[in-house]
Amino acid sequence: MTNKYSHRERLEMILAGQRPDRAAASIWRHFYHREATGEMLVEAMLAYQQEYDWDFMKINPRASYHVEDWGNTLEWSTDELLNHRKLEFAVKTYDDWNKIDSLPPTSPVLGDHLRAIGAIRRRVGAELPLFMTVFSPLSVARYLVGDNEKLLHHLKAVPDRLLGALDRITETFERYAAEIRNAGADGLFFATTHWASATMLRRDEYEKFGRLFDLRVIRAAGGDALNLLHVCAGRNYLMELIDYPARLVNWDMHDPTNIPLDKGFDLAGDKVVVGGLDNNGWLRHSRPDEIRHEIARIKETTSGNKFIFGPGCTIRPDIPPENIRAVRDSL
Repeated sequence: MTNKYSHRERLEMILAGQRPDRAAASIWRHFYHREATGEMLVEAMLAYQQEYDWDFMKINPRASYHVEDWGNTLEWSTDELLNHRKLEFAVKTYDDWNKIDSLPPTSPVLGDHLRAIGAIRRRVGAELPLFMTVFSPLSVARYLVGDNEKLLHHLKAVPDRLLGALDRITETFERYAAEIRNAGADGLFFATTHWASATMLRRDEYEKFGRLFDLRVIRAAGGDALNLLHVCAGRNYLMELIDYPARLVNWDMHDPTNIPLDKGFDLAGDKVVVGGLDNNGWLRHSRPDEIRHEIARIKETTSGNKFIFGPGCTIRPDIPPENIRAVRDSL
């Protein structure tokens, strides 16, 4: 395929409301068997980009990289389809929240991932937009304790201790967000995981334990950052978070409890909507020819809108590669 514009030029045109030479897309996934070190992550991300030539790269590190420097430990997976096994969590008791100190960006695991960002930027050059995955501080707290229900219990039982820990987690990732930019990323892929959802918290609870900390991290990436907001899960608070400082927004628009794609454009306003791919439905289960037909239909319905094809969340690693290829070839 001959492209008239570079990936960065194409994205800038979409951000400006202009129509580029073709539709844009990116799909992101884990490579569990190639995530144990920053060097392995670099090679996995580059090989995936080489295979599909996506219009931006969402650097998809192991989800636990946020918490390992606080003491979480894992047994690394050597199977592409199996996640790493969690061995130890840093927070076991109420008192352990007091031990969650603010960390420097040069901490071993965080620093390893900064070096990975720099290595990817050097290898891909300036024309591929890069987003580095950062979880909301409340999501990081959940990984520290290891269980949704346990975090909810601590939130109600010792809210002040949790708020203190969230403040120190936020300080850590405020500094880290700035270093992510220095390492070569254009901005953050900021993910709320399951927490910005009515399934987990009331709106006022997310305002207290989520939103205020989220905004500190996102703003720390800088006023010129090209951030992508990912509001995960069903019954999500997309409407409440749409004013976050991000120029692109992504959510699971195929979940019937969430805002669908057509109504999402009105809500998104000047933001670029990233989505359209049903990663738990037809992207996984359909034939390539059916996928090409679906992509053509979505192109028609999204014409004239600021839109990039993408999944509603990280895709499962067992999605057939021929289905992913069908998306890329349909652009």
